[in-house]
Amino acid sequence: MNFRFIWIGKTKDSNWRALQEDYFRRVSHFASCSVVEIKDNMRADTTAEGKQILKNLSSRDLVVLLDVDGRKISSHDLADTISSWQNRSIRDVVFIVGGANGVASEVAERADLRLSLSFLTFTHEMARVILLEQLYRAFCIINRFPYQK
Repeated sequence: MNFRFIWIGKTKDSNWRALQEDYFRRVSHFASCSVVEIKDNMRADTTAEGKQILKNLSSRDLVVLLDVDGRKISSHDLADTISSWQNRSIRDVVFIVGGANGVASEVAERADLRLSLSFLTFTHEMARVILLEQLYRAFCIINRFPYQK
């Protein structure tokens, strides 16, 4: 299984970047992983960012958009979802974390799954770390590896 992460801008804070790299490395033990960073537009118009995101998607990708209005699931449900993808031989899963102004409607329409990390709002740097940690936790659940609670 291949995981690709598309997000807007770089993780600038060194503490968040260290956590991001740590969980990225952990997830990489279970799936091939890569990151596409798209330049932050810094304007309310998400059209340019949306075009860049869509350029990085293929028709065979399963696209998961992190969205405040998305489906709220537990860590065990996420593990079940990933297991389902594996059982269905889905090879390429793309996780999209939009910018401060969200994503263009074309990106939201392309998503196969809209997923919310929480009822709470996080910075994009935090959301990246939380996503990676939850993916790692899901693989630990799937493989029955111990994980600190």
